[in-house]
Amino acid sequence: TGNDMAKKRDYDYFEMFVKGVAYSCKAAQMLEETLGHFDPDSLQIKLKDLHAVEHGADILKHDMMKELARAFITPIEREDIILLSQEIDNVTDTIEDVLMRVYMYNVLSIRDEASEFTAIILQCCNALEDAMKEFHNFRKSSSINENIVEVNRLEETGDALYSRAVRRLYTTCREPIELMVWRDLFDRMEKCCDACEHVANIMESIIMKNS
Repeated sequence: TGNDMAKKRDYDYFEMFVKGVAYSCKAAQMLEETLGHFDPDSLQIKLKDLHAVEHGADILKHDMMKELARAFITPIEREDIILLSQEIDNVTDTIEDVLMRVYMYNVLSIRDEASEFTAIILQCCNALEDAMKEFHNFRKSSSINENIVEVNRLEETGDALYSRAVRRLYTTCREPIELMVWRDLFDRMEKCCDACEHVANIMESIIMKNS
């Protein structure tokens, strides 16, 4: 029916990408707050809250895939929509993974660099969100490239912090278990920045293809 057709046309992939990145930002914010005001006793509750955000992001991705399966015409290529939605979802997963491991490893105190790292992860997600809000308008937007460059810059800042943090770990930590735990946590924090950069790179290649 004509009504169904109108409803179909209302589905806005670009808006869904923005929503997906908003979940990532929310997850990053929760990670930063949890490690910044660290209380091992409330960790299980925080993890549950963060998992709810990750679950919301998953549902959004599945809905987009269902919509895509039915769609005749898409604003950008199907493969690009699939790839982008997967990589956006991956950002949220990677952030959840950090907190999950803090819980699993029974971490009782947070190393200084971890707070710096979670701040960078949050900035990365926010810069990505700024870029994504402009994505629907990528042919005309003047700021989208600056935002993509900013994500790349923040990822490099994360890399530098990672080197510094791991080096300090190996020069100051005498506990093999603690060393192993934090080595893994720093690896995973660095992966959060990488995941944001992947999304930005995919956006950039979609813009190139469609310009």
